[in-house]
Amino acid sequence: MKKSDEKEKNIAADFEIFGLGGLFKGIEKLVDLAGKLDEKGGMSKEGEINFDHIKKGMKGVYGFTINTAGGGAPKVETFGNIKKTTEGPKVDEEREPITDIFDEKTEMVVIAEMPGIEESDLKIDLKGDILEISAVSKTRTYRKELLLPAKGTKSKLTHKFTNGILEIRIKK
Repeated sequence: MKKSDEKEKNIAADFEIFGLGGLFKGIEKLVDLAGKLDEKGGMSKEGEINFDHIKKGMKGVYGFTINTAGGGAPKVETFGNIKKTTEGPKVDEEREPITDIFDEKTEMVVIAEMPGIEESDLKIDLKGDILEISAVSKTRTYRKELLLPAKGTKSKLTHKFTNGILEIRIKK
């Protein structure tokens, strides 16, 4: 075996050992699947799913984020306004915002993307380790319940809302 071939083989082995090979293969499969959906007319370029075959003009938003931070198992979070029911997919007026939870040393930080609303539209409720975020505006409605990594109290909760991004901080 040539030295250059052996070096390439070692690089490929390192790539697989650290899990990056599997990650990239998974992303490749996801891109292929999205391409197939796009070819079949199931997904528009804006990320909306058209349900013209179910009810004319029905549109929904659906997506997911995969968080692999912290070295734990990947966590998949969905967002949007399409809900799975026994009768099939249902488009709801209420959307789930994209959210991230960060468990830091002295506090928990929650980030939620909620474009199209004003700060006065927000409602934040905390009961133990359950945080409920909701907002109702003239054009959009959001709601999401989050299970926090630890219990918190309303008195230790602060938030700020800038350009559709809600940041909630809860001191431990």
